[in-house]
Amino acid sequence: MHALELVRETVGAYVYPVHRLDRATSGVLVFALSPEAARALASAFEARTVEKRYLALVRGVPPDPARVDHPLSQDDGKPPQPAVTEFRTVARYGRYTLVEANPKSGRTHQIRRHLKHLSCPIVGDVRYGKGDHNRWFRTRYSLHRLALHAASLALHDPATKQDVTIRAPLPDAFAAALSALERDAALGLATGPEKFEAR
Repeated sequence: MHALELVRETVGAYVYPVHRLDRATSGVLVFALSPEAARALASAFEARTVEKRYLALVRGVPPDPARVDHPLSQDDGKPPQPAVTEFRTVARYGRYTLVEANPKSGRTHQIRRHLKHLSCPIVGDVRYGKGDHNRWFRTRYSLHRLALHAASLALHDPATKQDVTIRAPLPDAFAAALSALERDAALGLATGPEKFEAR
């Protein structure tokens, strides 16, 4: 069932989507119960006053911290638009790194494209990533998805006038893969497909 339909069914009311995610990304979604709230929240997103925190598992070791200020083009033929994402390392697992991403703009596939720009593509990214690493994670860790998760959103609630932080736990498959990867890293086995197959 589509997330919008599921939320409407759960709350028993019409809801308005405010914040969307790429189809392959898990995590926090925001819906409003009135058009007025939806407009206020949409304005906050447009004004960049909403703090977005994502977790991504990447191949390689990005600079820490890193700020990528790299314009991104859209599919509409218009010139590239400004795009900024800040990254910091959360954990290292041998050849792989768990990073926190804070996008300061909202371009299509921004985090994915900026990590590719750093030569550290997200595990499971079939568009911008590396097929051999994606296959290795599917086989070794049963991770059959994009390793990108919208962990939290901090915003000002227009109804209560309070600052609110909404959090979403890691999906089971993502959390299990990280746990197994941490174990392998301790044993020197988080080396990726080429080195692992050579053992």
